Amino acid sequence: MNHRLLSILMLSFLPVLAQGRELALRTVGIDTGGREMKVKVLEPKSADGRVPGILWIHGGGYITGGNYMMLVSCGKMLAERYGAVVVSPEYRLAGEAPYPAALEDCYAALVWMYAHADELGIDRTRIVVGGESAGGGLTAAVCLYARDKGEVPVALQLPLYPMLDCEDTASSADNPGLTWGTKRNHKGWRKYLGELYGKADVPAYASPARATDYAGLPPCYTYVLDGEPFYDETLAYVRNLQAAGVDARVDVFPGDTHAFDILFPWQERSKQAKRRLCEEYERMIMTPASPKGVRRH
Repeated sequence: MNHRLLSILMLSFLPVLAQGRELALRTVGIDTGGREMKVKVLEPKSADGRVPGILWIHGGGYITGGNYMMLVSCGKMLAERYGAVVVSPEYRLAGEAPYPAALEDCYAALVWMYAHADELGIDRTRIVVGGESAGGGLTAAVCLYARDKGEVPVALQLPLYPMLDCEDTASSADNPGLTWGTKRNHKGWRKYLGELYGKADVPAYASPARATDYAGLPPCYTYVLDGEPFYDETLAYVRNLQAAGVDARVDVFPGDTHAFDILFPWQERSKQAKRRLCEEYERMIMTPASPKGVRRH
């Protein structure tokens, strides 16, 4: 999906999505260690006490997109519905710099959000990381990195239909895909991994499906369509989290259109997916964990 199409979609959906509490949007430059990165900050104009802080990472196959996409994301929906503060980084795309640039940028934004929690009005015990597609893959990578660094406690991860596996799976191989398919997937990984592409020792921080230790990762909720390229890697990620004792759930909906919830927000499955996300957000941020599982619709 190119910038032009996404911009048209964003402008088309803004009147529909701009419902709920009033939000303020600003752009901030943050230091990422020798360079400045722009982050968009979406925050409630008024709040009673501290609110959750959400790092929302845009998709685009690691090769396209920008943090303006947050304005049509579930991150914006959560800000409107629950008064969360959302921070979205303009991370370096693979055409500018391959792995680990995007991961470093996203983690720097997470550290910045945590360090500036007081001025942002964020509750440091309710830090959330989420994103769609490649943003979902970076969500998983950031959570792995944050766990290992031990600097920022992440309370919840929301990697929606995430791009996690640099190798073909049963659902990503030979998948023509209306909006994302096998050829584009190979191109995205080739650009993002650079010299690592095709090698056996790709690190888990680059391709989270390569992880072998899932213990200690944050609770997780996600959804995916059963015919889209990332179906198998999404379910594998949830199963691995569950096997490690992590509270993780996934909802599976019928269909094959990647990014269905952004492209077709009026469809019943999109509405249902977002309802389920809100239910799990409330449960995992505000209430004790309950039994985990997979739901099919």
